[in-house]
Amino acid sequence: MYSKFTNLIDLNDMPVNWWNEVLELGLKIAGNPQAYSDECRGKIMATLFYEPSTRTQMSFQAAMLRLGGTIIGFDNPETSSVAKGECLKDTAKVVSSYADILVMRHNYEGSAKAAALTADCPIINAGDGGHLHPTQTLTDMLTLLKVKGRTGNLTIGLCGDLKNGRTVHSLCKALSCFKNNKFILISTKELSLPGYVKDIITANGCRYEEVINLEDAIGGLDMIYMTRIQKERFESEDVYLRQKNIFCLDKDKLNKAKDDLCILHPLPRVDEIAYDVDGDPRAMYFKQAEYGVYVRMALIIHMLKNQKPTKLLLGLDNNGIKCENPRCITKLEKYLPGSFRMNGGIPECEYCDERLK
Repeated sequence: MYSKFTNLIDLNDMPVNWWNEVLELGLKIAGNPQAYSDECRGKIMATLFYEPSTRTQMSFQAAMLRLGGTIIGFDNPETSSVAKGECLKDTAKVVSSYADILVMRHNYEGSAKAAALTADCPIINAGDGGHLHPTQTLTDMLTLLKVKGRTGNLTIGLCGDLKNGRTVHSLCKALSCFKNNKFILISTKELSLPGYVKDIITANGCRYEEVINLEDAIGGLDMIYMTRIQKERFESEDVYLRQKNIFCLDKDKLNKAKDDLCILHPLPRVDEIAYDVDGDPRAMYFKQAEYGVYVRMALIIHMLKNQKPTKLLLGLDNNGIKCENPRCITKLEKYLPGSFRMNGGIPECEYCDERLK
């Protein structure tokens, strides 16, 4: 199945030179934002946020306003026709007819791809459940370029909820495309990185190591990517509480780190970075949030100027088999066609990347 547009669903759907074009433009915009104040004059961006958001939603809105465009949309589905039972297909179809570009965050995995099947404008995935978050990855890479001057030859620590962390999944997939990157995966066994992401790291020629102690690992890192334990992704509060407070980056641990360590966090922070770390010159998470506006300005410009039809689904239904992921968008939107690709003889859902067992 095809879309009439180029959509940003998964950053790895795009070639690395596409990323670099966006990042190079983002760096130029960061140097002189005012020079781009009329780039989107007369254009409308719709933001559909089915989940709470501060930085992603506001940075997209700020980006479009700084480009001279306007915004419509909702930040709470309960104030829209979704509360009346409207399906994703109808919402995306109608709202996309009002806008030139649509930005969507949803709590079900694969939702952006599902919406793109029928939307009448390009769609940007602003986070689909615990699956992917491609624009956060562009933000992270722009920050690395500003701070470290490179996206390769790095030892990258990722700490916290690696199982449900969509920012982590997108970042691992992207940074594994650059040479000589090594990933140190710091989590409990229960919150370890999904197998399909580890396979992508290995297939791209990078190495990873799984550890359970942040303090022991921090001394060898060029970058540490802290993430919160995501309460909203757990099946019960008891399960969440067993994982909460296990990892915290504080001054004592930083004493063992490199002087040029780059500390990143997609935010919001709960208790995984102590407040006394904020004043450390290695703490880059607030600058990271600022750079998110510039890279999203670049992304909006790039996508509005470079559009062509793209394939969304292979269309292989595997004789009616169903995705087993309870958070897959196909569980909520029953009309969606099942679609699977084969990976080593195992079907993978094309919406959420879940493998059939």
